[in-house]
Amino acid sequence: MSGGSVQITGTGQLLDLSRRLRAAGGPRLQQNLNRRVRRAAEPLHTDMRQTIRNLPITADGRGAGSRGGPSPTTRPLRATVAESVRLSVRTGRNPSARVWIDRSVLPSDLKNMPWAMNSSNGRIRHPVFGNRKRWANQHTTPLWWDKVVARHTPRMRTEVERVLDDVRRSLT
Repeated sequence: MSGGSVQITGTGQLLDLSRRLRAAGGPRLQQNLNRRVRRAAEPLHTDMRQTIRNLPITADGRGAGSRGGPSPTTRPLRATVAESVRLSVRTGRNPSARVWIDRSVLPSDLKNMPWAMNSSNGRIRHPVFGNRKRWANQHTTPLWWDKVVARHTPRMRTEVERVLDDVRRSLT
């Protein structure tokens, strides 16, 4: 998750278009642009949430004499992380469509979990029930965030370029 967010920006084109929209004074045109750029990014947002919810997480086997038990928390890990994925669209000075993890909605003990889940080796290392003297390893699909983004980027770029061309045509 390079930087924790995905941004589709064509700084030259989007900045020029943003200036022309302000000069034309067309709030309806700008709302239309926002809506269409958001619509182009929504499949990535939805797929990202779905991927997190279905992400396989496996644990190393317990050693001899290890005891198990129910989790001390009732919140589901993947659903909690999936709900923190956000989508924002801006057309001001720094226009962009961005899919990102909102750490403020995550519980304090899970603030870094999205980055741990996306590690290059796929390993999630954590204390056993909060006991920092005993640690456990779990494994997941390495770099899943980057793979989902790579799958959606060409479609999003094509769609945003089409939207920009349509808006540019309506300005001239």
